[in-house]
Amino acid sequence: MKLKVKLYEIETGKPIIVLNEEDMKELGVHIGDRIKICKPENTCMVTAVIDASTELVGLGEIGVFEDVYRELDVKAGDIVDVRATKRPQSIEFIKKKLHGKHLHGTEIKQIIQDVVDNNLSDIELTALVVSSYINGYDMDETVSLTKAMVETGEQINFGENTVDKHCIGGVAGNRTTMLIVPILTAAGLTMPKTSSRAITSPAGTADTMEVLAEVEFSIQKLKDIAKDTGGFIVWGGSVNLAPADDKIIKVEYPLSIDPEGQVLASVMSKKKSVNAQNLVIDIPVGKGSKIEDMHTASELARKFIEVGHRLEINTKCLITDGSSPIGAGIGPALEARDVLMCLEGTGPTDLMNKSLDLSAVLLELSGKAVPGEGRSLAEEILESGKAQTQMKTIIEAQKGNPDITAAEIVIGPHQAQVEAKIEGKVKFIDNKIISALARLAGCPKDHTAGVDLKVAVGDEVDKGDPLFTVWAAHPGKLEDAVKKAKQTNPIQIGGLILEEVV
Repeated sequence: MKLKVKLYEIETGKPIIVLNEEDMKELGVHIGDRIKICKPENTCMVTAVIDASTELVGLGEIGVFEDVYRELDVKAGDIVDVRATKRPQSIEFIKKKLHGKHLHGTEIKQIIQDVVDNNLSDIELTALVVSSYINGYDMDETVSLTKAMVETGEQINFGENTVDKHCIGGVAGNRTTMLIVPILTAAGLTMPKTSSRAITSPAGTADTMEVLAEVEFSIQKLKDIAKDTGGFIVWGGSVNLAPADDKIIKVEYPLSIDPEGQVLASVMSKKKSVNAQNLVIDIPVGKGSKIEDMHTASELARKFIEVGHRLEINTKCLITDGSSPIGAGIGPALEARDVLMCLEGTGPTDLMNKSLDLSAVLLELSGKAVPGEGRSLAEEILESGKAQTQMKTIIEAQKGNPDITAAEIVIGPHQAQVEAKIEGKVKFIDNKIISALARLAGCPKDHTAGVDLKVAVGDEVDKGDPLFTVWAAHPGKLEDAVKKAKQTNPIQIGGLILEEVV
């Protein structure tokens, strides 16, 4: 069928079009079916019918959105040939998984290829996520899924001595990456760190690094930066590593499901894509974190290590204390300030110690330190100022101000202080509530917003002592955060949870 192109300057994120209802009947297609669009020069692409309309497009017209007309290079009024086409075979494989059956490597590869090529509708992609959540992936499927994600995306070989780390998340603050990268690259290792932006947390590593430098670069620029500095800290969404993972995560997020096999493949595919030979996984455990019991953490660690072994990535997992925030600042600017203070030698001791522990593992795995001496080498690099010098080099390479100090980080300007109503020992700081307060204050969009903790678990406080300060860029957001602080119990003192906003 020959149809005339009608353009809509709307980006949809996937190839979709609109047909007139009468034309759909003649083609024998329904909403959600696929069609093939061909230009006279025989350039073709497969897309999906998203809707039928007698108002948006007339008889003999095809409504084309930005994603399609950019790929096909068509303009308004062009004539294209439209034909019905079959559903992707991978839909049958998804149905197979829905029935709890094992998927072979070739079947998983086809599914992931169709995900990357946008050949699956939202409903079909959701079925894939739900099937993996209900029935899970065994180890063979997980490894096949990981390899398929790697093979369908960009791969960057940064050479020998490439190391990486990942944290499962769920702990407020915890900005260890921004200390580990300068420590390890100062030791002569390569650490091309791609990190995430916040989704449900007050800040991701990319949001925090963005306070100090740019985080979006082309692959060639990243190669140049790594060659000059040994590493970088950038937003992973700016490169095309394991693109299927990003598409699947977009479906998982609104469903609030996180299938274990998908988590393993998500993490390990991105490490394999940068040719990491040595990897440390931080698995925080504790009340309020993503994983609350040691058994679950140990099982997850075992699986990470096995996947790493089968991908030829030397992997070690550290099960760490995730029962309370790490560092004092919660929010991009406050967390960046913590990092700079640590590099200057005055930062939060829990953030420094955890960063040193994780650095020690990678120094030993990579052979830069003999077993048992990685921690002392990491301490020497940090305390001598080598890590600070290296971070300045990285910041400059990423187009930031290398001379910025912790004292120059802009916070606020609006603030409210929360004080202890009783005296006693700090028993517990709730990660989830503290993070919620920071987000209400404006994080992560407002980099200067957040929560600045004044106490840590185990501290003795008197009545009236400050527990934390809420910072916000806008008075209304500060008011929202203060209201939440009054209604919730983020810090437990002496068995009771009592605080007052003043």
